[in-house]
Amino acid sequence: MATSVALSFRERTDVLSWGRVVRHSQLVANPRFADELPALLLDAGSRTKLAVGLRRSYGDSCLNGEGALIEMGGLDRFVSFDSQTGRLRAQAGVTLSEILRIVTPKGWFLPTTPGTRFVTLGGAIANDVHGKNHHRVGSMGNHVVALGLLRGDGERLTLNPAQFPEMFCATIGGLGLTGIIEWAELQLVKVGSAYFDVEVIPYDNLDAFWALAQDSAERFEHTVAWTDCMAQGANAGRGLFSRANWSTDGVYSAHSDDTWKTIPIDLPSMALNRLSVSAFNALYFWLNAAKTGTRRQHYSTFFYPLDAILNWNRLYGRRGMLQSQCVVPFGPHREAMRALFDEIARSGQASFLAVLKTLGDIPSLGLLSFPRPGVTLALDFANRGVETLRLMDRLDAIVREAGGAIYPAKDGRMSAESFRASFPRWEAFAELKDPSMNSDFWRRVAQ
Repeated sequence: MATSVALSFRERTDVLSWGRVVRHSQLVANPRFADELPALLLDAGSRTKLAVGLRRSYGDSCLNGEGALIEMGGLDRFVSFDSQTGRLRAQAGVTLSEILRIVTPKGWFLPTTPGTRFVTLGGAIANDVHGKNHHRVGSMGNHVVALGLLRGDGERLTLNPAQFPEMFCATIGGLGLTGIIEWAELQLVKVGSAYFDVEVIPYDNLDAFWALAQDSAERFEHTVAWTDCMAQGANAGRGLFSRANWSTDGVYSAHSDDTWKTIPIDLPSMALNRLSVSAFNALYFWLNAAKTGTRRQHYSTFFYPLDAILNWNRLYGRRGMLQSQCVVPFGPHREAMRALFDEIARSGQASFLAVLKTLGDIPSLGLLSFPRPGVTLALDFANRGVETLRLMDRLDAIVREAGGAIYPAKDGRMSAESFRASFPRWEAFAELKDPSMNSDFWRRVAQ
Protein backbone atom coordinates (compact mmCIF):
# COMPACT_ATOMS: atom_id res chain seq x y z
CA MET A 1 0.00 0.00 0.00
CA ALA A 2 1.17 3.51 -0.76
CA THR A 3 -0.36 5.01 2.36
CA SER A 4 2.16 5.83 5.07
CA VAL A 5 1.64 3.63 8.12
CA ALA A 6 3.10 6.43 10.25
CA LEU A 7 -0.13 8.35 9.62
CA SER A 8 -2.36 5.44 10.61
CA PHE A 9 -2.56 6.38 14.28
CA ARG A 10 -4.23 9.67 15.08
CA GLU A 11 -5.25 11.26 18.31
CA ARG A 12 -8.96 11.35 19.05
CA THR A 13 -10.92 12.81 21.95
CA ASP A 14 -14.24 11.11 21.15
CA VAL A 15 -13.21 7.54 22.01
CA LEU A 16 -15.22 6.29 24.99
CA SER A 17 -16.28 2.99 26.44
CA TRP A 18 -20.01 2.33 26.83
CA GLY A 19 -20.00 3.70 30.38
CA ARG A 20 -18.68 7.09 29.14
CA VAL A 21 -16.85 7.79 32.41
CA VAL A 22 -13.21 7.77 31.26
CA ARG A 23 -12.65 10.78 29.00
CA HIS A 24 -9.10 11.20 27.79
CA SER A 25 -7.62 11.20 24.31
CA GLN A 26 -6.62 7.96 22.59
CA LEU A 27 -4.32 7.19 19.69
CA VAL A 28 -6.42 5.17 17.23
CA ALA A 29 -5.80 3.32 13.95
CA ASN A 30 -8.50 1.89 11.67
CA PRO A 31 -7.09 -0.87 9.48
CA ARG A 32 -9.14 -2.40 6.68
CA PHE A 33 -6.92 -5.34 5.78
CA ALA A 34 -5.13 -7.99 7.82
CA ASP A 35 -1.82 -7.30 6.12
CA GLU A 36 -1.81 -3.81 7.66
CA LEU A 37 -1.71 -5.19 11.20
CA PRO A 38 1.97 -6.22 11.54
CA ALA A 39 3.18 -2.74 10.58
CA LEU A 40 0.72 -1.14 12.99
CA LEU A 41 2.18 -3.18 15.83
CA LEU A 42 5.53 -1.54 15.13
CA ASP A 43 4.08 1.95 14.74
CA ALA A 44 3.63 4.67 17.41
CA GLY A 45 7.10 4.11 18.83
CA SER A 46 7.30 1.93 21.92
CA ARG A 47 3.65 2.44 22.87
CA THR A 48 1.67 -0.67 23.71
CA LYS A 49 -1.30 -1.57 21.53
CA LEU A 50 -4.78 -2.94 22.14
CA ALA A 51 -7.17 -4.33 19.53
CA VAL A 52 -10.76 -3.27 20.19
CA GLY A 53 -14.16 -3.72 18.59
CA LEU A 54 -17.19 -1.49 19.17
CA ARG A 55 -16.11 -0.63 22.75
CA ARG A 56 -19.33 -1.89 24.32
CA SER A 57 -17.41 -2.81 27.47
CA TYR A 58 -18.54 -0.46 30.21
CA GLY A 59 -15.26 0.47 31.85
CA ASP A 60 -11.64 0.72 30.78
CA SER A 61 -10.83 -2.76 29.49
CA CYS A 62 -11.25 -1.41 25.93
CA LEU A 63 -9.15 1.73 26.46
CA ASN A 64 -5.38 2.23 26.34
CA GLY A 65 -4.68 5.86 27.15
CA GLU A 66 -0.94 5.38 27.60
CA GLY A 67 -0.67 3.35 24.40
CA ALA A 68 -2.70 3.05 21.20
CA LEU A 69 -5.89 1.36 19.99
CA ILE A 70 -6.36 -0.67 16.83
CA GLU A 71 -10.05 -0.60 15.93
CA MET A 72 -10.91 -3.89 14.24
CA GLY A 73 -14.29 -2.93 12.81
CA GLY A 74 -12.86 -2.62 9.31
CA LEU A 75 -11.80 -6.27 9.31
CA ASP A 76 -15.37 -7.50 9.00
CA ARG A 77 -15.36 -10.11 6.28
CA PHE A 78 -16.93 -13.55 6.36
CA VAL A 79 -14.48 -16.28 5.41
CA SER A 80 -16.76 -19.31 5.25
CA PHE A 81 -20.11 -20.64 6.43
CA ASP A 82 -21.27 -24.23 6.04
CA SER A 83 -25.07 -24.21 6.25
CA GLN A 84 -25.07 -28.01 6.67
CA THR A 85 -22.80 -28.17 9.71
CA GLY A 86 -23.22 -24.68 11.16
CA ARG A 87 -19.48 -24.00 11.11
CA LEU A 88 -18.70 -20.29 10.62
CA ARG A 89 -15.34 -18.57 10.12
CA ALA A 90 -15.11 -14.78 10.03
CA GLN A 91 -12.73 -11.94 10.71
CA ALA A 92 -12.75 -10.54 14.22
CA GLY A 93 -14.46 -7.28 13.28
CA VAL A 94 -17.69 -8.94 12.13
CA THR A 95 -20.51 -8.08 14.54
CA LEU A 96 -22.90 -10.56 16.11
CA SER A 97 -25.67 -8.64 14.39
CA GLU A 98 -24.11 -9.29 10.98
CA ILE A 99 -23.61 -12.95 11.81
CA LEU A 100 -27.25 -13.38 12.79
CA ARG A 101 -28.52 -11.70 9.64
CA ILE A 102 -26.59 -14.29 7.60
CA VAL A 103 -27.14 -17.49 9.58
CA THR A 104 -30.64 -17.15 11.07
CA PRO A 105 -32.49 -17.55 7.74
CA LYS A 106 -30.58 -20.84 7.34
CA GLY A 107 -31.85 -22.15 10.68
CA TRP A 108 -28.68 -21.49 12.70
CA PHE A 109 -27.97 -19.24 15.66
CA LEU A 110 -25.17 -18.17 17.95
CA PRO A 111 -24.52 -20.75 20.68
CA THR A 112 -24.88 -18.00 23.26
CA THR A 113 -25.18 -14.24 23.16
CA PRO A 114 -24.80 -11.27 25.49
CA GLY A 115 -27.50 -8.62 25.90
CA THR A 116 -26.46 -6.68 22.80
CA ARG A 117 -25.78 -7.86 19.24
CA PHE A 118 -23.64 -4.77 18.61
CA VAL A 119 -20.37 -6.39 19.65
CA THR A 120 -17.69 -7.87 17.42
CA LEU A 121 -16.84 -11.54 17.21
CA GLY A 122 -13.35 -10.80 18.47
CA GLY A 123 -14.73 -8.78 21.38
CA ALA A 124 -17.18 -11.53 22.31
CA ILE A 125 -14.32 -14.02 22.49
CA ALA A 126 -11.93 -11.66 24.27
CA ASN A 127 -14.57 -11.17 26.98
CA ASP A 128 -15.85 -14.77 26.85
CA VAL A 129 -19.42 -13.50 26.89
CA HIS A 130 -22.31 -15.52 28.28
CA GLY A 131 -26.06 -15.33 27.99
CA LYS A 132 -29.39 -16.51 29.31
CA ASN A 133 -28.55 -20.14 28.49
CA HIS A 134 -25.27 -20.45 30.37
CA HIS A 135 -26.67 -23.30 32.45
CA ARG A 136 -27.11 -25.30 29.23
CA VAL A 137 -24.17 -24.35 26.97
CA GLY A 138 -21.60 -22.41 28.97
CA SER A 139 -19.94 -19.28 27.59
CA MET A 140 -18.81 -18.25 24.10
CA GLY A 141 -15.34 -19.74 24.52
CA ASN A 142 -16.83 -23.22 24.84
CA HIS A 143 -17.89 -22.99 21.17
CA VAL A 144 -14.78 -21.51 19.57
CA VAL A 145 -13.26 -24.16 17.28
CA ALA A 146 -10.15 -22.18 16.36
CA LEU A 147 -8.86 -18.63 16.16
CA GLY A 148 -6.04 -16.72 14.56
CA LEU A 149 -3.79 -14.70 16.88
CA LEU A 150 -1.23 -12.13 15.81
CA ARG A 151 1.37 -11.57 18.50
CA GLY A 152 3.18 -8.29 19.02
CA ASP A 153 6.41 -9.68 17.56
CA GLY A 154 4.62 -10.45 14.27
CA GLU A 155 4.18 -14.18 14.89
CA ARG A 156 0.85 -15.55 13.63
CA LEU A 157 -0.60 -18.52 15.51
CA THR A 158 -3.63 -20.72 14.85
CA LEU A 159 -5.01 -21.63 18.24
CA ASN A 160 -7.43 -24.36 19.27
CA PRO A 161 -7.90 -26.45 22.42
CA ALA A 162 -5.49 -29.11 21.09
CA GLN A 163 -2.83 -26.89 19.48
CA PHE A 164 -1.27 -24.24 21.76
CA PRO A 165 -3.90 -25.00 24.45
CA GLU A 166 -2.32 -22.70 27.04
CA MET A 167 -2.38 -19.69 24.72
CA PHE A 168 -5.88 -20.61 23.56
CA CYS A 169 -7.15 -20.58 27.15
CA ALA A 170 -5.36 -17.29 27.85
CA THR A 171 -6.91 -15.68 24.76
CA ILE A 172 -10.46 -16.81 25.56
CA GLY A 173 -11.60 -14.12 27.99
CA GLY A 174 -8.14 -12.57 27.81
CA LEU A 175 -9.37 -9.01 27.12
CA GLY A 176 -7.22 -8.69 24.00
CA LEU A 177 -4.02 -8.84 26.02
CA THR A 178 -2.47 -11.91 24.39
CA GLY A 179 -2.36 -10.35 20.91
CA ILE A 180 -4.75 -9.43 18.11
CA ILE A 181 -7.53 -11.91 17.39
CA GLU A 182 -7.63 -11.75 13.59
CA TRP A 183 -10.32 -14.35 12.87
CA ALA A 184 -12.32 -17.03 14.62
CA GLU A 185 -14.16 -20.20 13.74
CA LEU A 186 -17.35 -20.81 15.69
CA GLN A 187 -19.73 -23.74 15.97
CA LEU A 188 -23.30 -22.48 15.68
CA VAL A 189 -26.42 -24.25 16.97
CA LYS A 190 -29.45 -25.44 15.02
CA VAL A 191 -32.75 -23.84 16.07
CA GLY A 192 -36.35 -24.53 15.12
CA SER A 193 -37.38 -20.92 14.64
CA ALA A 194 -36.35 -17.31 15.01
CA TYR A 195 -39.00 -17.08 17.73
CA PHE A 196 -39.26 -18.12 21.35
CA ASP A 197 -42.11 -19.39 23.46
CA VAL A 198 -41.62 -17.16 26.48
CA GLU A 199 -43.24 -17.36 29.90
CA VAL A 200 -43.04 -14.37 32.25
CA ILE A 201 -43.72 -14.95 35.95
CA PRO A 202 -43.79 -12.24 38.64
CA TYR A 203 -42.18 -13.20 41.93
CA ASP A 204 -42.24 -11.43 45.29
CA ASN A 205 -38.76 -11.81 46.77
CA LEU A 206 -35.41 -13.60 46.57
CA ASP A 207 -36.77 -16.82 48.08
CA ALA A 208 -39.30 -16.99 45.26
CA PHE A 209 -36.54 -16.37 42.72
CA TRP A 210 -34.47 -19.29 44.04
CA ALA A 211 -37.45 -21.60 43.67
CA LEU A 212 -38.22 -20.41 40.14
CA ALA A 213 -34.61 -20.67 39.02
CA GLN A 214 -34.31 -24.23 40.30
CA ASP A 215 -37.62 -25.26 38.75
CA SER A 216 -36.80 -23.71 35.37
CA ALA A 217 -33.19 -24.81 34.81
CA GLU A 218 -34.03 -28.33 33.64
CA ARG A 219 -37.04 -27.44 31.49
CA PHE A 220 -36.01 -24.15 29.85
CA GLU A 221 -32.92 -23.29 27.84
CA HIS A 222 -33.07 -19.56 28.57
CA THR A 223 -33.77 -18.05 31.98
CA VAL A 224 -33.30 -14.55 33.36
CA ALA A 225 -34.99 -12.12 35.72
CA TRP A 226 -35.47 -8.37 35.82
CA THR A 227 -35.22 -7.42 39.47
CA ASP A 228 -36.25 -4.37 41.46
CA CYS A 229 -33.16 -3.43 43.44
CA MET A 230 -35.03 -0.64 45.21
CA ALA A 231 -37.54 -2.95 46.90
CA GLN A 232 -36.84 -3.59 50.58
CA GLY A 233 -38.02 -5.76 53.44
CA ALA A 234 -40.25 -8.68 52.54
CA ASN A 235 -40.16 -7.65 48.87
CA ALA A 236 -36.37 -7.41 48.55
CA GLY A 237 -35.30 -8.85 45.20
CA ARG A 238 -38.78 -9.05 43.71
CA GLY A 239 -38.96 -9.10 39.95
CA LEU A 240 -40.15 -10.66 36.71
CA PHE A 241 -38.76 -14.06 35.81
CA SER A 242 -38.55 -14.95 32.10
CA ARG A 243 -38.00 -18.47 30.85
CA ALA A 244 -38.07 -19.57 27.25
CA ASN A 245 -37.45 -22.31 24.71
CA TRP A 246 -37.06 -21.98 20.97
CA SER A 247 -40.27 -22.38 19.02
CA THR A 248 -40.43 -25.13 16.40
CA ASP A 249 -42.56 -23.35 13.79
CA GLY A 250 -39.78 -23.09 11.18
CA VAL A 251 -40.10 -19.32 10.78
CA TYR A 252 -36.57 -17.97 10.32
CA SER A 253 -36.95 -14.22 9.90
CA ALA A 254 -33.82 -12.24 10.71
CA HIS A 255 -33.85 -8.98 12.63
CA SER A 256 -33.48 -5.46 11.30
CA ASP A 257 -31.09 -2.91 12.77
CA ASP A 258 -33.25 0.00 11.62
CA THR A 259 -34.73 2.00 14.48
CA TRP A 260 -36.06 5.52 14.98
CA LYS A 261 -35.71 5.38 18.75
CA THR A 262 -32.74 7.24 20.19
CA ILE A 263 -31.57 9.26 23.17
CA PRO A 264 -30.24 12.31 21.30
CA ILE A 265 -28.82 14.20 24.29
CA ASP A 266 -27.44 13.51 27.72
CA LEU A 267 -30.21 13.54 30.31
CA PRO A 268 -29.76 15.79 33.35
CA SER A 269 -27.92 13.97 36.13
CA MET A 270 -30.82 14.59 38.49
CA ALA A 271 -33.20 12.55 36.30
CA LEU A 272 -32.17 9.28 37.93
CA ASN A 273 -32.67 9.57 41.66
CA ARG A 274 -34.11 7.45 44.46
CA LEU A 275 -37.64 8.73 43.93
CA SER A 276 -37.75 8.42 40.13
CA VAL A 277 -36.13 4.97 40.02
CA SER A 278 -38.28 3.61 42.86
CA ALA A 279 -41.43 4.89 41.16
CA PHE A 280 -40.42 3.49 37.78
CA ASN A 281 -39.48 0.10 39.18
CA ALA A 282 -42.72 -0.24 41.13
CA LEU A 283 -44.80 0.77 38.11
CA TYR A 284 -42.84 -1.52 35.78
CA PHE A 285 -43.29 -4.46 38.14
CA TRP A 286 -47.04 -4.05 38.59
CA LEU A 287 -47.79 -3.32 34.93
CA ASN A 288 -45.85 -6.36 33.74
CA ALA A 289 -47.16 -8.57 36.55
CA ALA A 290 -50.64 -7.93 35.16
CA LYS A 291 -49.57 -9.12 31.69
CA THR A 292 -47.78 -12.31 32.59
CA GLY A 293 -48.25 -15.57 30.77
CA THR A 294 -46.86 -17.28 27.68
CA ARG A 295 -46.10 -15.27 24.56
CA ARG A 296 -44.36 -15.67 21.22
CA GLN A 297 -41.35 -13.39 20.94
CA HIS A 298 -38.72 -12.79 18.27
CA TYR A 299 -35.12 -13.29 19.31
CA SER A 300 -34.37 -9.62 18.69
CA THR A 301 -36.72 -8.43 21.43
CA PHE A 302 -36.06 -11.36 23.76
CA PHE A 303 -32.27 -11.07 23.71
CA TYR A 304 -31.70 -7.44 22.73
CA PRO A 305 -34.47 -5.10 23.96
CA LEU A 306 -32.10 -2.17 24.47
CA ASP A 307 -30.64 -2.45 20.97
CA ALA A 308 -33.86 -0.86 19.73
CA ILE A 309 -32.83 2.41 21.43
CA LEU A 310 -29.74 4.10 20.04
CA ASN A 311 -27.39 5.75 22.54
CA TRP A 312 -29.41 4.56 25.52
CA ASN A 313 -26.32 5.05 27.70
CA ARG A 314 -27.04 8.80 27.54
CA LEU A 315 -29.85 8.20 30.03
CA TYR A 316 -27.21 8.47 32.74
CA GLY A 317 -26.05 11.96 31.87
CA ARG A 318 -22.72 13.34 30.79
CA ARG A 319 -20.85 11.92 33.78
CA GLY A 320 -21.70 8.45 32.53
CA MET A 321 -22.44 5.26 34.36
CA LEU A 322 -20.66 2.50 36.21
CA GLN A 323 -21.95 -1.02 35.95
CA SER A 324 -21.53 -3.63 38.61
CA GLN A 325 -21.76 -7.29 37.67
CA CYS A 326 -20.74 -9.98 40.06
CA VAL A 327 -21.15 -13.71 40.47
CA VAL A 328 -21.29 -15.42 43.85
CA PRO A 329 -20.96 -19.21 44.14
CA PHE A 330 -23.74 -21.53 45.19
CA GLY A 331 -23.62 -22.11 48.92
CA PRO A 332 -23.11 -18.58 50.26
CA HIS A 333 -25.25 -17.16 47.41
CA ARG A 334 -28.45 -16.62 49.41
CA GLU A 335 -26.81 -14.70 52.23
CA ALA A 336 -24.53 -12.76 49.88
CA MET A 337 -27.33 -11.73 47.51
CA ARG A 338 -29.48 -10.62 50.42
CA ALA A 339 -26.60 -8.47 51.66
CA LEU A 340 -26.04 -6.99 48.17
CA PHE A 341 -29.72 -6.13 47.73
CA ASP A 342 -29.91 -4.56 51.18
CA GLU A 343 -26.82 -2.43 50.53
CA ILE A 344 -28.08 -1.28 47.13
CA ALA A 345 -31.58 -0.44 48.37
CA ARG A 346 -30.22 1.58 51.30
CA SER A 347 -27.99 3.56 48.99
CA GLY A 348 -30.85 4.67 46.73
CA GLN A 349 -28.49 4.53 43.74
CA ALA A 350 -29.81 1.53 41.81
CA SER A 351 -31.12 1.91 38.29
CA PHE A 352 -34.07 0.38 36.49
CA LEU A 353 -31.75 -1.96 34.57
CA ALA A 354 -30.98 -4.81 36.95
CA VAL A 355 -30.61 -8.45 35.91
CA LEU A 356 -30.46 -11.54 38.12
CA LYS A 357 -29.58 -15.00 36.80
CA THR A 358 -28.10 -18.32 37.79
CA LEU A 359 -25.03 -19.64 35.95
CA GLY A 360 -24.41 -23.33 35.35
CA ASP A 361 -21.51 -25.66 36.05
CA ILE A 362 -20.04 -25.95 32.52
CA PRO A 363 -16.41 -24.87 33.05
CA SER A 364 -15.22 -21.80 31.17
CA LEU A 365 -11.98 -22.33 29.28
CA GLY A 366 -10.40 -18.92 29.79
CA LEU A 367 -7.91 -18.16 32.53
CA LEU A 368 -9.72 -14.84 33.09
CA SER A 369 -13.23 -15.99 32.17
CA PHE A 370 -15.91 -14.57 34.42
CA PRO A 371 -18.72 -17.19 34.20
CA ARG A 372 -18.73 -19.89 36.85
CA PRO A 373 -21.38 -21.76 38.84
CA GLY A 374 -23.42 -19.39 40.96
CA VAL A 375 -25.71 -16.39 40.80
CA THR A 376 -24.92 -13.23 38.86
CA LEU A 377 -26.35 -9.76 39.48
CA ALA A 378 -25.79 -6.89 37.04
CA LEU A 379 -26.98 -3.31 37.35
CA ASP A 380 -26.03 0.21 36.37
CA PHE A 381 -25.23 3.16 38.61
CA ALA A 382 -25.27 6.75 37.46
CA ASN A 383 -21.81 8.14 38.14
CA ARG A 384 -22.05 10.30 41.26
CA GLY A 385 -18.34 10.30 41.93
CA VAL A 386 -17.07 9.30 45.36
CA GLU A 387 -20.54 8.35 46.59
CA THR A 388 -20.94 5.74 43.86
CA LEU A 389 -17.38 4.45 44.14
CA ARG A 390 -17.76 3.88 47.87
CA LEU A 391 -21.00 1.97 47.33
CA MET A 392 -19.36 -0.26 44.76
CA ASP A 393 -16.41 -0.90 47.07
CA ARG A 394 -18.89 -2.09 49.71
CA LEU A 395 -20.52 -4.40 47.17
CA ASP A 396 -17.12 -5.76 46.13
CA ALA A 397 -16.33 -6.56 49.76
CA ILE A 398 -19.51 -8.66 50.03
CA VAL A 399 -18.60 -10.50 46.83
CA ARG A 400 -15.04 -11.18 48.01
CA GLU A 401 -16.29 -12.47 51.34
CA ALA A 402 -18.55 -14.92 49.48
CA GLY A 403 -15.71 -16.10 47.23
CA GLY A 404 -17.25 -14.51 44.15
CA ALA A 405 -15.94 -12.50 41.20
CA ILE A 406 -16.36 -9.16 39.41
CA TYR A 407 -16.81 -9.05 35.60
CA PRO A 408 -13.92 -7.21 33.86
CA ALA A 409 -16.04 -6.39 30.78
CA LYS A 410 -18.36 -4.35 32.98
CA ASP A 411 -15.77 -2.95 35.38
CA GLY A 412 -14.16 0.47 35.53
CA ARG A 413 -12.88 0.69 39.09
CA MET A 414 -12.35 -2.62 40.91
CA SER A 415 -9.26 -2.82 43.05
CA ALA A 416 -6.27 -5.07 42.44
CA GLU A 417 -7.35 -6.99 45.53
CA SER A 418 -10.78 -7.71 44.06
CA PHE A 419 -9.33 -8.66 40.69
CA ARG A 420 -6.84 -11.11 42.11
CA ALA A 421 -9.47 -12.65 44.38
CA SER A 422 -11.84 -12.96 41.40
CA PHE A 423 -9.28 -14.61 39.11
CA PRO A 424 -6.87 -16.81 41.05
CA ARG A 425 -5.16 -17.88 37.78
CA TRP A 426 -4.24 -14.31 36.88
CA GLU A 427 -0.51 -14.91 37.39
CA ALA A 428 -0.57 -17.82 34.93
CA PHE A 429 -2.30 -15.48 32.50
CA ALA A 430 0.30 -12.77 33.07
CA GLU A 431 3.02 -15.20 31.94
CA LEU A 432 1.22 -15.60 28.60
CA LYS A 433 0.22 -11.97 28.13
CA ASP A 434 1.79 -10.25 25.13
CA PRO A 435 4.20 -7.61 26.49
CA SER A 436 3.33 -5.30 23.61
CA MET A 437 -0.39 -5.30 24.54
CA ASN A 438 -1.90 -3.34 27.38
CA SER A 439 -5.04 -1.58 28.59
CA ASP A 440 -6.08 0.90 31.23
CA PHE A 441 -7.78 -1.98 33.04
CA TRP A 442 -4.64 -4.14 33.21
CA ARG A 443 -2.50 -1.23 34.44
CA ARG A 444 -4.99 -0.69 37.26
CA VAL A 445 -5.44 -4.25 38.50
CA ALA A 446 -2.26 -6.14 37.70
CA GLN A 447 0.74 -3.82 37.38
